[in-house]
Amino acid sequence: MTTPILQSYIAGRWVGREAAQPLRSAVNGRPVASTHADKLDFAEAVQHARRVGVPNLLRLDFQQRAERLKALAKFLGERKEELYAISAHTGATRADGWIDIEGGTGTLFAYAGVGTNELPSGNLLHEGPAVPLGKKNSFAGTHILVPRGGLAVHINAFNFPVWGLLEKFAPSFLAGVPCIGKPATSTSYLTEAAVRLMVASGLLPEGSLQLVIGGTGDLLDRLDGADVVTFTGSADTAAKLRVHPNLVRHAIPFNAEADSLNMAVLAPDVEPTDEEFDLFVKEVAREMTVKAGQKCTAIRRAIVPRRHVDEVAARLKARLARVVAGDPALEEVRMGALASQDQKRDVAERVQALLACAELVHGERDGFAPRGDGVAEGAFFAPTLLLARNPLGDDAVHDIEAFGPVSTLMAYDDLEQALVLAAKGKGSLVGTLVTRDPQVAARFVPAAAATHGRLLVLDREAAAESTGHGSPLPLLKHGGPGRAGGGEELGGLRAVKHYLQRAAVQGSPTMLAAVTGEHVRGARVRESEVHPFRRHFEDLAVGDSLLTHRRTVTEADIVAFGGISGDYFYMHFDEVAAKDSPFGQRIAHGYFVLSAAAGLFVSPAPGPVLANYGLDTLRFVKPVGIGDTIRARLTAKRKIDRNRKDARGVGQGVVAWDVEVTNQHGELVASYDILTLVAKRA
Repeated sequence: MTTPILQSYIAGRWVGREAAQPLRSAVNGRPVASTHADKLDFAEAVQHARRVGVPNLLRLDFQQRAERLKALAKFLGERKEELYAISAHTGATRADGWIDIEGGTGTLFAYAGVGTNELPSGNLLHEGPAVPLGKKNSFAGTHILVPRGGLAVHINAFNFPVWGLLEKFAPSFLAGVPCIGKPATSTSYLTEAAVRLMVASGLLPEGSLQLVIGGTGDLLDRLDGADVVTFTGSADTAAKLRVHPNLVRHAIPFNAEADSLNMAVLAPDVEPTDEEFDLFVKEVAREMTVKAGQKCTAIRRAIVPRRHVDEVAARLKARLARVVAGDPALEEVRMGALASQDQKRDVAERVQALLACAELVHGERDGFAPRGDGVAEGAFFAPTLLLARNPLGDDAVHDIEAFGPVSTLMAYDDLEQALVLAAKGKGSLVGTLVTRDPQVAARFVPAAAATHGRLLVLDREAAAESTGHGSPLPLLKHGGPGRAGGGEELGGLRAVKHYLQRAAVQGSPTMLAAVTGEHVRGARVRESEVHPFRRHFEDLAVGDSLLTHRRTVTEADIVAFGGISGDYFYMHFDEVAAKDSPFGQRIAHGYFVLSAAAGLFVSPAPGPVLANYGLDTLRFVKPVGIGDTIRARLTAKRKIDRNRKDARGVGQGVVAWDVEVTNQHGELVASYDILTLVAKRA
């Protein structure tokens, strides 16, 4: 049987006809594929991204690109079994593959949601609010975010061939930035399979995604200041790339997420009879065996009270002894192989180095026997538990990382010492604290946050839904300081902004409104005889405005609202106490002012406005007393076309309205945005 030759996807075509490096199954050592020997034209790849990818992506807006991500996630989800079959060659079990494959499609879904819910129509994100820069508000300033106009080069590690690509692709695609993905060679056959499906979907605008199999050649030399480079892998490689002369010369943003010596701490309040004690043991064992420990977030240092270290060691040893390793195709197998023989040799060398300062608790000597045909040629490595009884006295256990199913127990005497040990990792992606005591968490987490990118506090309450120590989530930041690379990935909208350029803009409110596509307080508005709520989505323009009639607030209003709402707060009803307050008088309920304003500007008859589904930025600025007269200005602030239709096929869009409620002196008393669903013309 001929071994397939992997191909790069460059400038809209698949490149690679001559075989180069063979890539072998991590399970049985048999050839899976080979890289190609064909030389790639990186000048062509870069120009294709800039001249074809950028314009094609920017013909779509944030909302439309979000729709593409959602469709792409569904497309890949329907074909996931093709990827699972290939994933097994990487040594991944079905559960391991789920993290990689469905974790990847889940990330696409998550960023589709970020785009739909948090980004506007168009390709400009207003990062407001605008701030007055003069006394009369004729000169103001704000910030905008726009696509960089360049490309992103994503260099990924071997351990997550699908998720690693998609967690970087999703936010860059959403931001309108084409990308060139470069997976680690040893498992690139799975990434290539995923990219082939993505290209076949027809959902990718031409030039938005390219794939490099093999080395990057002079790719980084061809980038400029509009581009971005992201990297996931070893701290040593990250350090070398960070000082690449061309990246430095052009101040090209470089984001690194590097392997780190992540920790988990069993708090001193937890006893062996507590449920949390077993949760700690289970979490450490899981992080050692999932993906055979090949996770940048795996627990490398398990820090436990000295008085419990032997009990933790015994329970971990017992749990690890039950782990069945071998061919992932076998139903009973729970741990697969390392990704390659090279990786196996590297882990073995590092374990030997760690044994110079730690004792072996569990390892290959304890009956490790992978199951399956041909596994003797596979890259299997025994779950290996070490114990450092004096971790403060030897820095090696805090410096050497064996990137496999290896963890070191470390004894501590008090919580302060545990924090010292946690920090000795010199910067980590994630740490876990297992405790029953909220006060312990309140003391530990702020101190540990200085050296950790993410912190999980695990107790019996959280355990029911916890996604675990080692699972980065799309809506939470992934990255850490120091050794962990000093970068950030994911984090919802934060990741999208990484690929956008921020600029400050100054001018009149009218000009700022024109630039941002949003109404800015003080900008010219358009008064109309037609109530804005009578206009369909297409007919509304940002700046369409209504100034309402007036209403004088009476004591009867306050009494009636108190009766309806049940709010009898003294400031509304106690004349004596109110006079002694800073306001000097009884005042209307803030929510009465809100309700009264709605009564002033709402058009009650059926029309295009279908629903009010929220308020943003609500502030009660000044009190409204009995006898004050209020009025409201309603202005269309922002329109978002989410490209949706109802059950009848009628389109809908979202309109945010700026509301200013003023008193008889023209002073602002309440300020907020209301969000409405508005129908399009049938």
